[in-house]
Amino acid sequence: MSLTTENSKKDWLYTISPKKKMVNLNFKEIWQYRDLLFLFVKRDIITQYKQTILGPLWYFIQPLFTSIIFTLIFNNLAAIPTGNGIPAFLFNLAGITSWNYFSSCISGTSDTFKANQGIFGKVYFPRVITPLSVVFSNLIKFGIQLLVFISFYIYFVFFTDKAFNAIPQITIVLLPVLILLMGLLGLGLGMIISSMTTKYRDLTFLVGFGVQLLMYGSAVMYPLSYFKEKVPEYAWLVEYNPMTTIIELFRNMTLGVGEFSISNFAYAGLISILIFLIGLVVFNKTEKSFIDTV
Repeated sequence: MSLTTENSKKDWLYTISPKKKMVNLNFKEIWQYRDLLFLFVKRDIITQYKQTILGPLWYFIQPLFTSIIFTLIFNNLAAIPTGNGIPAFLFNLAGITSWNYFSSCISGTSDTFKANQGIFGKVYFPRVITPLSVVFSNLIKFGIQLLVFISFYIYFVFFTDKAFNAIPQITIVLLPVLILLMGLLGLGLGMIISSMTTKYRDLTFLVGFGVQLLMYGSAVMYPLSYFKEKVPEYAWLVEYNPMTTIIELFRNMTLGVGEFSISNFAYAGLISILIFLIGLVVFNKTEKSFIDTV
């Protein structure tokens, strides 16, 4: 028997073929490349603050200084209430903590094809691993900022004389699901933008600006009820923003303020999953031919 015939009888470890399904998230293949996913997560964490003086301290500095600025401008100067006597700093820190995870996911995944074109053109691996690594690495950052929020919550509750009603709700058990929805929403939008930037480079410059504008339309620094009271004719623009719903749910779970309902939770979940699936379809379609246009 010839060597060629003998080799032909051996089973292949992996078979690489063009994707035929519109929605294709091969968990088995992703699991096979889990070591690569871990390396990408490690790379994202290490390189982000490499050759910086403060390094990971920026994880703490950014939300704290942003909360201070928001408190001074929106609560002290503009006199926007927080509800239930919640300290303005704590109210803003809750909104910023949840918003930062979403914005980091969408910003980090929005240039997937452009940032990884060198490695994409040389070796095969499931391309979806690269945006997934951004979501997982930002989850670590979110965990650190969540600890910062919990620390300030404990400080305001037990070490200040000001009385206020900030009681975590029983719905806080759904917090992991809410975090998952934030990740899916940011990942889906990021994959859509990344796919579009392979042909339309102008979108790269609009991402940062657009995310900044979206923050002001997501009830990060004000309660949704206050916006509906002051500007009722435009309230729907903010109310139907899925990130507004997610931030309101996060504040309700942790501080007992904001609106919570099963319908709101279902709405946020439906929109997040839908956008993720659309992003996955667009991403899978783009990865087949992006190397010719990027």
